[in-house]
Amino acid sequence: MPELVWDEVRSFFDPDLMGTLPDVWVTDTSVEDWQMILDLIEAHGWRSEYLEGDVVMPLPRAEQVLSRPVDAECPNLRVWPAPDVLAIFRFLSDDAIDFDVDLRELQGQERLDILCEFITMIGRRLGKPVMMSPEGDWDRGNPVLGFDVEADRVVLLAQP
Repeated sequence: MPELVWDEVRSFFDPDLMGTLPDVWVTDTSVEDWQMILDLIEAHGWRSEYLEGDVVMPLPRAEQVLSRPVDAECPNLRVWPAPDVLAIFRFLSDDAIDFDVDLRELQGQERLDILCEFITMIGRRLGKPVMMSPEGDWDRGNPVLGFDVEADRVVLLAQP
């Protein structure tokens, strides 16, 4: 049985309402948490590309990425947990793991299940909540769904 049912949550996947790239995040993290994410990506064999600017480079250790100079360009890590489903991680700081997903790629129950599984794997690995909110919700005050550590699954945090 799916964690979320598409017909009940489809409004949270409408790019016109949520923005094309909703924000997904984990707070209260550390360099070690970032490294756990990098290790998770490698362990699952997900296709990925690490970019500094427009240059694709080998994936470094988290401590190396997060200790870059303050004025350095923010690197991105593109991860495909499934073909045609992209998550873009941004190494903005060590105390939060931030990434975007593209709602145009997440239409229908099958794609929703892929997202829920991806978020669940991250939440389980870190033992922390993983939240998703509309694009541009900078204060992170309006999450619509997320991984609940106690429930051990993705749950709704707002009413569709």
